[in-house]
Amino acid sequence: MKVVVTGGAGYIGAELCAALAKDERISELVIYDLLDRGHFGLFMGPKLGKAKVRFVQGDVLDSRRLLQELAGSDMVYHLAAKVTTPFADAGHNQFEQVNHWGTAEVVYAIEDVAPKARVVYLSSASVYGQGTGSAQSKIKPSPRSAYGHSKLRGEAHMERLGDHQQVCILRSANVHGHGRCMRYDAVINRFVFQAHFQGRITVRGSGEQRRPFIHLDAAVGALAALLGPNGLSGTFDLVEQDWSVVEIVEALRGPYPETELLFIDQHLDLLGMQVQRDERLAGIQPLRTATLEEDLRALGGNFAW
Repeated sequence: MKVVVTGGAGYIGAELCAALAKDERISELVIYDLLDRGHFGLFMGPKLGKAKVRFVQGDVLDSRRLLQELAGSDMVYHLAAKVTTPFADAGHNQFEQVNHWGTAEVVYAIEDVAPKARVVYLSSASVYGQGTGSAQSKIKPSPRSAYGHSKLRGEAHMERLGDHQQVCILRSANVHGHGRCMRYDAVINRFVFQAHFQGRITVRGSGEQRRPFIHLDAAVGALAALLGPNGLSGTFDLVEQDWSVVEIVEALRGPYPETELLFIDQHLDLLGMQVQRDERLAGIQPLRTATLEEDLRALGGNFAW
């Protein structure tokens, strides 16, 4: 089986590729990534196995290279994206180019050279905008940011592809947890870093804003499970739990009881969203039992000192 992972050197992609490299059903694993975020953790141990793993430094806007690398694929994971926090608007042009038109290029290439491939697209819960959202509801997504708009446009391209092949769209919550290509702009990861090394957490707004979250292990486990034989297609929410910023801070008081809290613009009620776990992913998404405090302790325990 030939599997291609775009964005395979990213926070989620690097861990997914490490898991897929162990799967004996895969004869060729192509990791396609531009390395524009400067993430090189993918290339450090543990070993992935040179015999079947191949890295390609490529852009999703490079249609010629995509046609070459996607040819004959049995499975395509499209994770490549310009990624940021859910309500960010800075870098509008990059979101549009990479997340919207880059996804379009991936879809065009799949149609041309991998028409029988199963496809998984990692979208974002940010497509819901503010309030409560669900992939099962008939409520139309209403993104409130350039990032959210670009991911929703990417979904539209994937839905068109789904007219004639199996496509699974996963709207991922905010991911947290230790990985070889860590993201520290993700709120939980940033809070643990600040508490561990600086002894202070900076909170914007009242802290009452809620966001959906999922641990990196659960996100990777769900993605890897989709490699197996299943008829899963359509749009799903990849979520474990939603927490407010205040609840995250309270959980941090366990491993870091002396941490100072610094509130900025505390009078503001910032945008939030709530997305529940999608029960249709039962059997695909791992059911973890760790508490938030246990996850925060584990993340802090991976720091160098």
